[in-house]
Amino acid sequence: MSFKLNFINSFIGLIFPNTCAACGNNLYKNENIICTKCLYELPKTNYYKEKENPVEQIFWGRVNIERACSYYFFHKGSKFRKLIHKLKYKGQKEIGYEIGRHFGSELSGSDFINDVDVIVPVPIHPSRKRHRGYNQSDWIGMGMSESLDIPLDTKNFYRNVATETQTKKSRFERWKNVENVFKVKNEDAFLNKHILLIDDVLTTGATLEACANSLLKVDGVRVSIATLAVTQM
Repeated sequence: MSFKLNFINSFIGLIFPNTCAACGNNLYKNENIICTKCLYELPKTNYYKEKENPVEQIFWGRVNIERACSYYFFHKGSKFRKLIHKLKYKGQKEIGYEIGRHFGSELSGSDFINDVDVIVPVPIHPSRKRHRGYNQSDWIGMGMSESLDIPLDTKNFYRNVATETQTKKSRFERWKNVENVFKVKNEDAFLNKHILLIDDVLTTGATLEACANSLLKVDGVRVSIATLAVTQM
């Protein structure tokens, strides 16, 4: 039965080949979602290796975090921008999982991830989740959790107010738009935890700042931040 199933899958692969989500070329048998060439060409920041890196500096004087980093640079016309668009707006949630898995592997064993207790994705409002069908940050978190062997919590931190999209808002408008909209359901579950807060793209940092401030209200909580990308600075 196993041989038969493998034969059928191979035949389907010949007729309907899997293609890279970034470049559209056919994937080799050992590749998944994104081809090796595109993974190599995506513009890494390597900020997780640097203390006081440019991503951490975004939050200076705004919120008291431990560390912060982004995996890639995000700029117009890049393959990574195409991937994020498919992840957020085209229903291709598996892209988040796959890049999250690679991001987690990159962080594994580094000082950046020292003593992190739990991974917490930036939540979206239930109405937006129903419309989209999923929270893209949850899928990023699933991939990172698998690579890092760190628990993922998608239930205890939530968004209680549906706000307008942050796109095209100024930094101040973004900050006002997300002020006081995030809540912790059960504070005891986060007591004295080091939380890795994750999201897809860091622009002004307003949403992550609001999330971190809400989490830091819990006794003993420390927060680090990791995003898949940061807009080109």
